[in-house]
Amino acid sequence: MLTAINKYPFFDITEIIADNDLEFKSYNPLFPVKTGNLIPDLSLNKAYANWQQFYNGSETHGPVLLRHLLEKPLVISFYSHHWKDFGLKQLKNLNAIHHEIKASGGNLLIITPEREDGLQAKAWEHNLSLNFYYDNDNAIARQFRVYDEDSPAWGRFSGIDENAPLLATYVLDSYRQIVFDHVDLSFEAAFPAKEIISNVYIAALANNRKRSA
Repeated sequence: MLTAINKYPFFDITEIIADNDLEFKSYNPLFPVKTGNLIPDLSLNKAYANWQQFYNGSETHGPVLLRHLLEKPLVISFYSHHWKDFGLKQLKNLNAIHHEIKASGGNLLIITPEREDGLQAKAWEHNLSLNFYYDNDNAIARQFRVYDEDSPAWGRFSGIDENAPLLATYVLDSYRQIVFDHVDLSFEAAFPAKEIISNVYIAALANNRKRSA
């Protein structure tokens, strides 16, 4: 089970021991983007290798309709299997509200840095209906500032031995502005299901008003 070493949101320096010599290396703090920020250059690759889609636990192979995905409010959630039980819990929480997200006028996308060998088994076992996008070189995670090579996750949390993007969830409106953010570094906060759905609905309503004006 993962536990947070430091419950405060940012840190300045981490002590490490390299080889047999005592050395000190400074790490850059992570400052994830927040509500009100813009992500103007969000770009997704349509290549089949970048996507994996599941419906009721079964993998599907339909076409990727980027325009349909991006023209509505979009819930983006960063995930990595390196977060173990916490990562799986996040997938289950998102899966529980994916119908309500769509009914509220939005879409949901899981961003993950690598293909997970056991993802199909997880999807089947937990009846997942989720779309995964493989973020090569953590390009999107860097845009949201939830990943940095100089601020490794294993330097802050016990039980994780690989660097991975933070388990962060955002709601973006159709203009790429963040209208809701959730980054729980203590793993103690309740999953904000109602807030996510509410902000998707408000963003979709505003989008429809602008289109009809």
